[in-house]
Amino acid sequence: MGHREDLLEGAKRCLLEKGFVRTTARDIVKESGTNLASIGYHYGSKDALLVEAYVALVEPMGDGFEGAVGQGKSLERGGLDRFQEVWENIIRSIPESRAIWMMTLEVITQGERLAGVRELLIKAQVEGRRGIAATVIGMQESELTDDVVETEGRLYTTLLNGLMVQWLFDEDSATDAAQLTEGLRRMMARVSSASGE
Repeated sequence: MGHREDLLEGAKRCLLEKGFVRTTARDIVKESGTNLASIGYHYGSKDALLVEAYVALVEPMGDGFEGAVGQGKSLERGGLDRFQEVWENIIRSIPESRAIWMMTLEVITQGERLAGVRELLIKAQVEGRRGIAATVIGMQESELTDDVVETEGRLYTTLLNGLMVQWLFDEDSATDAAQLTEGLRRMMARVSSASGE
């Protein structure tokens, strides 16, 4: 591995151990066996390196959200069965990815202390919305139109953030996938009934 990869791996380890606020450039250099100048040369700044490390930690989690959705079953694209199964996979991932979820919560609650990180992550949110929308709907990301990403992607991201907070706070009282799906089903029925459909 070169310095760029060493820095990224070192930053990932620092994030998992210390989070964003407590990780310093010197921590990353010590963990990666590189030097301070390498951070600026390869990433531009410590914040940019931390964001790239965070994204590298989060991306594999998204792959697990789909898991074995529909394996052996015919699940309708965008249907309630698929919706529930995807959320079951997401919830299943929370305990094993707790450190990553805690980092996400840290960015949300400590945003003013992480201005550079926060701004870079805001730009990355569009890709996150695209990824979760594609998973829940059952389409390839490239098939999604921007309006789907900006509506359904935002809805699913909001649900994801709410579930994350509930499960990190108290998993015994947190919403499960069946409750989430039943709530959605009832809301859809109420909306249909109110509009006379």
